[in-house]
Amino acid sequence: QVQLVESGGGLVQAGGSLRLSCTASGGIFSSSAMGWFRQAPGKEREFVARITRSGISTYYADSVKGRFTISRFNAKNTVYLQMNSLKPEDTAIYYCASGGSGTWYKEYDYWGQGTQVTVSS
Repeated sequence: QVQLVESGGGLVQAGGSLRLSCTASGGIFSSSAMGWFRQAPGKEREFVARITRSGISTYYADSVKGRFTISRFNAKNTVYLQMNSLKPEDTAIYYCASGGSGTWYKEYDYWGQGTQVTVSS
């Protein structure tokens, strides 16, 4: 059974930092690209970042480029999202995803339960 579990969300002030983690089980992590998406109330789920299987190539939405960093540690079946210089507009539920390689959320087959990130001004 494939499972993705996110952690690390919380409440921070604007300009602060958070690191999200996603741990995978089910034997698919090391052979899969991984992505992070987010969804705010009343809005469609949107792409944030993704990383290839090797961890060599990364891709970011323009809105987070230069502030967020995605990385992976395959030995621990974990992918991270380091978020710096957070803004109130970053407030959303953040989801870890696998089984796809693009920026459209419906391309992905597996999802975590989500972790809430709230940024206060």
